[in-house]
Amino acid sequence: MERRNMNKFIFDVDGTLTPSRGVIDAGFKEFFLEFANTNDTYLVTGSDYAKTLEQLGEEICNSVKCIYNCSGNDVWVRGRNVKSLNWSLPDYVREWLTTQLVNSKFVLRTGNHLEERTGCVNFSIVGRNATLKERQMYVKWDFETNERNKLAVEFNHTFLQLEAMIGGETGLDVYPRGKDKSQVLSDFKKEDRVYFFGDKISFGGNDYPLAAAILRRGNGVCFEVKSWQDTFERLSYYQEARLAS
Repeated sequence: MERRNMNKFIFDVDGTLTPSRGVIDAGFKEFFLEFANTNDTYLVTGSDYAKTLEQLGEEICNSVKCIYNCSGNDVWVRGRNVKSLNWSLPDYVREWLTTQLVNSKFVLRTGNHLEERTGCVNFSIVGRNATLKERQMYVKWDFETNERNKLAVEFNHTFLQLEAMIGGETGLDVYPRGKDKSQVLSDFKKEDRVYFFGDKISFGGNDYPLAAAILRRGNGVCFEVKSWQDTFERLSYYQEARLAS
């Protein structure tokens, strides 16, 4: 009987497989498509399925085993929605976030500051309508002021049943406590060897809960990458080593 492949690869999307909010590089796409066709590959992202499809294309989305969208609250398998969490942001939390938006000293607002997704919400001071240049302005501001981390800490002390974590370059991901990326690990067996790649694995980032859960279980390795190029380089090395063995 054929032995089940126990190596499982889980990838974040933004900043890991693509530039933040961007489309996957053509050369990397070709490589990753082949990788997904020869390895048990899964995606986990704070974005919704439509955005993932736009970023990676239909071929990759249909080649991976499963896509955990909205931090695992909206699950897709080869274009078919197999699970969705029915949750909406309470009005009193919406009011709190709106107050933070008004009070922020960052000078620019571009619209679409609260994007509601299945089972979660993305909150952005600059707004998701920002251009690349406007996003870069906020990235610089956030680096200098640590605004998102301060907002997340205050949020998590204020709303004990909910959780806010840094997601992407400009936003906070908000969801019911426990409904973060770590929830996807329940779909994997304890004997699986899990390799997780993400760009926000440090404490406070939205990849951290899954990385911490993998390390607690003791059955995997987590890689905090700096960019999609970093991911490409690491996977190329893995493939070369695999072929040579």
